[in-house]
Amino acid sequence: MDSKSAYLSRPWLKFYEPGVPSNPEVPLKSVPQAFDEATAKYGAKTALVFYGREISFRELQEQTERLAGALAGLGIKKGDRVGLYLLNSPQFVIAYFAALKLGCTVTPISPVYTSHEVKFQLENSGARVVFCQDILFDKVERSGAALDHIIVTNVSEYLPGLKKFLGKTFLGKIFGDIKIATPDIPRRGNVHQFQDLLAQSNKSLPSVDIDPMVDIAALPYTGGTTGNPKGVMLTHFNMISAQVSGQAAFPGFEEGKEVIIAFLPFFHIYGQVVLMLNGLIQGQTLVLFTTPDTEGILEAMEKYKATVFYGVPTLYEYLKDHKDTNKVSWKRLKMLISGADTLHESTMKDWEKRTGSSITEGYGLTETCAASHVNPRTRPKAGSFGLPIPNVMAAVVEPEGSDFVTPGETGELILKGPNIMLGYWNKPEESAKVFLDIDGERWMRTGDIVRMDEEGYFHFFDRSKDLIKYKGYSVFAKDIEDVLYEHANIKAAGVIGVPDPAVGQKIKAIVVLQPEARGKLSEEDVLAYCRESLAEYKVPHIIEFRGELPKTDVGKVSRRELRDEHAH
Repeated sequence: MDSKSAYLSRPWLKFYEPGVPSNPEVPLKSVPQAFDEATAKYGAKTALVFYGREISFRELQEQTERLAGALAGLGIKKGDRVGLYLLNSPQFVIAYFAALKLGCTVTPISPVYTSHEVKFQLENSGARVVFCQDILFDKVERSGAALDHIIVTNVSEYLPGLKKFLGKTFLGKIFGDIKIATPDIPRRGNVHQFQDLLAQSNKSLPSVDIDPMVDIAALPYTGGTTGNPKGVMLTHFNMISAQVSGQAAFPGFEEGKEVIIAFLPFFHIYGQVVLMLNGLIQGQTLVLFTTPDTEGILEAMEKYKATVFYGVPTLYEYLKDHKDTNKVSWKRLKMLISGADTLHESTMKDWEKRTGSSITEGYGLTETCAASHVNPRTRPKAGSFGLPIPNVMAAVVEPEGSDFVTPGETGELILKGPNIMLGYWNKPEESAKVFLDIDGERWMRTGDIVRMDEEGYFHFFDRSKDLIKYKGYSVFAKDIEDVLYEHANIKAAGVIGVPDPAVGQKIKAIVVLQPEARGKLSEEDVLAYCRESLAEYKVPHIIEFRGELPKTDVGKVSRRELRDEHAH
């Protein structure tokens, strides 16, 4: 069998769990249509639990339609981009489905972004309107982005009575160090309160025709596989495909019967598609957390009898040593899933020793609408990120080439399937770089170096060249270097990830100062400067000053050589 046939024969299919189809049919429907169908089946059932407040599917749908009507009254229409600068909350879910109901495209923004990063995403996406948490309003204002409407909401709006009454005390417990004082929100024509829009809405919804194959549902931003943040165009069909494949891959999950602790951020594709979208479309109950409050999560696991747990490697690394971990009967859960980064084998072994339960590892990208691989529950393989999920084809080719490598050899992972993005927003050249035509079929390059073993399980070998994984976040070295190079006293910089089992990789910046600044600029000065322009998770943890940096043949800083120095 030649190399190409070895992948196209899909050796992984024989290791699927019993009952998992290889090619489930994907219905041609929109995301809001799928949500409406779930509501028709599960209307009285609890969809969301928010710090004790329970919201049924019917109430969620009713508020979604009221908000969609209010947005239509503001002139928001099909094709408009709507920013979601929100913490996990009922408001995120309501705004998400309301925008999609009008045929708009949602672009979720990380709540930890600085005004500089918020400006880039709002302007690049062309968002006309943004929903924002009141504690994030100042960042929207400072961004200077031209917006038709800003819709402001407070986390307490959906808290149950007692917790709302306790107000700041309760919020302080949730947010810890985050500034929770309600800022002064100006009264002006384009600034609206979320609850006012719901109360005023008596607009009937316009009739909107959504083409699932063409219309873009979500525009999340990612470092992608080649550098600067790019908008990933995910159609309604991509998202429904991801939901169908996800549901097919886990036959042990029962529709309408699972309880999911939803603390993974919804702005991130993992939380948004795997938890929020899959959960609600399948009639499951989501127990929402605005932030990963460990004690609260562990308490909620038992209180609400959670049936599945989605986490990231750094959380499992933290929980395996946590004093309260034994309070949860982990063996009772149907599945514990890890994604967004490589799970260290030491973490997995320590976890099993502590809890008696095992973690199932998966893999995916924003560009694949979250998942592309997962280990089967019946036959997981340590050190592997699993088998391609139903409807997804995976293969390994020569890095930056198109020749298939022999199974067992390393190369670049390429993927094909109905869940794969249309391309990058307004970046035809970047899109052309990432897609590969092989015998008339469109494959997507991932930039990740992997190998497939003889049974069809995939294993990581190395990351896409300059990606740093910190606590599940994807951080590109170039983003940080661009900021460092703007400093008048910095002559050169190289940024790499240094392996650390507690967080994945720590970010290290190796910096060459201008001669006149040597001895005058401290590590703390450089870190303070980075904090002005970078989200906290992108700020380096280590600054090292040097007289010079290794260079490539064309005079660029050689990150590869810097990484090699730290590999020993």
